[in-house]
Amino acid sequence: MAKRLELQFLNEENKTVTIALEAPVEPVDPNKVNEAMDEIIAQNAFITAGGDLVAKKGARLVERNVEEIEL
Repeated sequence: MAKRLELQFLNEENKTVTIALEAPVEPVDPNKVNEAMDEIIAQNAFITAGGDLVAKKGARLVERNVEEIEL
């Protein structure tokens, strides 16, 4: 099962921007995620087509199951 941590932000156009981190450290610490997202915004670390990241929208841990089909 592949897992990733998705950090969701709003940009200047109020559109959602998602930054995905593969294989996050578990258990995920909500306080550290919150601090990291604050730092990303403060450092203006990413540029989007809709402008700078201006607010946190949310974060989620996504789990994906992949089953190969033999042909």
